[in-house]
Amino acid sequence: MKVTIIGGHGRIALLAANLLSQRGDSVNSIIRNPDHAADVAATGASAVVLDVENATATEMAEAFAGSDAIVWSAGAGGGNPDRTYAVDRDAAIRSMNAAQLAEIKRFVMVSFASASTEYLVPLDDPFYPYMAAKIAADDHLRGSDLDYTILGPGTLTLEEATGLINGDPDLAADTSTSRANTALAIVATLDSAASIGRTINFVDGQTPIAAVMGASN
Repeated sequence: MKVTIIGGHGRIALLAANLLSQRGDSVNSIIRNPDHAADVAATGASAVVLDVENATATEMAEAFAGSDAIVWSAGAGGGNPDRTYAVDRDAAIRSMNAAQLAEIKRFVMVSFASASTEYLVPLDDPFYPYMAAKIAADDHLRGSDLDYTILGPGTLTLEEATGLINGDPDLAADTSTSRANTALAIVATLDSAASIGRTINFVDGQTPIAAVMGASN
């Protein structure tokens, strides 16, 4: 399988690229900063320098050419609402349109567990732009004809991978989710046709990741 990961220098993306490369998949990791190419190469992936914040859908489609699946794991990093909307909403939506242009059906979105209007914070909350941007991007993906999976990990940690998660979390409780388990979830999702068309929220737990990703709706 050839996988293109957008946001290739993020911690989750680097972990996922390494897992995919180690098992023999071909990985292109899209990064904005060429100085990060060596870190990407260390995972076994190939670095593709492209500023998705400013790239057109056509330019993204050219970068995606030949891929079997696209994984969005990019983010503006917060702090600047305009840039948050530009990356987490607008660029994410363009990447979906680009996947369609490139005739790539499989699309995995790394979102977050409470990306829903049910949990949307007030407009004056600093977290509002990120939540609103991710909700809009996720909704666009659900309305597309892509074979999508939306992954919603909880609060991200740097704990080691356990390979075990809870796919039916209480979002009012502790939602700790390791980045390493999230990377494993990406890989398991790409392997599971049963994950297509699903939004899968999860936290660290006791169920094997493959079982959650492969469960029926």
